[in-house]
Amino acid sequence: MGCDGGTIPKRHELVKGPRKVEKVDKVAELVARWFYCALSQEKLRRPIVACELGRLYNKDAIIEYLLDKSPEKTPMESAAHIKSIKNVTELQLVDNPAWAGDKDSTKGDKYDDPQAARFICPVVGLEMNGRHRFCFLRNCGCVFSERALKQIKAEVCHRCGVPFQEEDVIVINGSKEDVEILKKRMEERRLKSKLEKKSKKGKAAAAAASQQEPSADSPGPSKAKNGKDCVSSSSGENRQIIFTKSSENGNPSAPGKVNKASSSTKRSIADSEDKSEAYKSIFTTHSSAKRSKEECSNWVTHTAYYF
Repeated sequence: MGCDGGTIPKRHELVKGPRKVEKVDKVAELVARWFYCALSQEKLRRPIVACELGRLYNKDAIIEYLLDKSPEKTPMESAAHIKSIKNVTELQLVDNPAWAGDKDSTKGDKYDDPQAARFICPVVGLEMNGRHRFCFLRNCGCVFSERALKQIKAEVCHRCGVPFQEEDVIVINGSKEDVEILKKRMEERRLKSKLEKKSKKGKAAAAAASQQEPSADSPGPSKAKNGKDCVSSSSGENRQIIFTKSSENGNPSAPGKVNKASSSTKRSIADSEDKSEAYKSIFTTHSSAKRSKEECSNWVTHTAYYF
């Protein structure tokens, strides 16, 4: 009926106690965080970018994630804070000369070190494999070990010479405390940028409104000041040419410019008056000559009759 054959059950087989917490392999965790993309879980390959929280991504994966606008898109916790390509920085990494790559391990006759680093610190030479703390500068993307930044204190990048501040230094794959600090800085930075954009929009709107409203001192087209210049004509009359300050699109033109429409109408009126006066003068001369001829003929007839 069971338990025969000399089998003796032990206590842990009969009494089920609390399960032991499974420990995560630290080496496997470091390899997953430092050698694989946090979004696509693929091997890191250039170009490599990092977010404001210090996570590493493939740039192609980030672009595909941002371009995917379908409703079936699964929200990724590792990239939920990335709203645009401006939220990531492309890293300027230095290759490790001692790294042979995956070619030596193809045959399987050599030991493949999973923590063999592909990149190193350009100042100290430490391998970027997770055993040492690394940082990158948000302004230029250059990557250094934390030891190098502490040993050589400067306000300028050691590699490209771009100035930076303490807030621009972001720890790569830091601890939970580091991530919380970086998250607070990220929120403050984004809030500051939003306020700056709003202030710029308000200033632009105020400037546009001030330009559209006409000033009270500027003369309009109806209140233009007229200047007169008299010119003597051949008929003896004084012809007036009116110089006005014309306004085009609300902006008064410079003084001295002639309003072409008003001057042309004035000249046409003056020319018509000259023609009418010339016609009158011709008519009067013709009538006076006719009268003188008739008077002469009457005088001749009168004298002939007298004699």
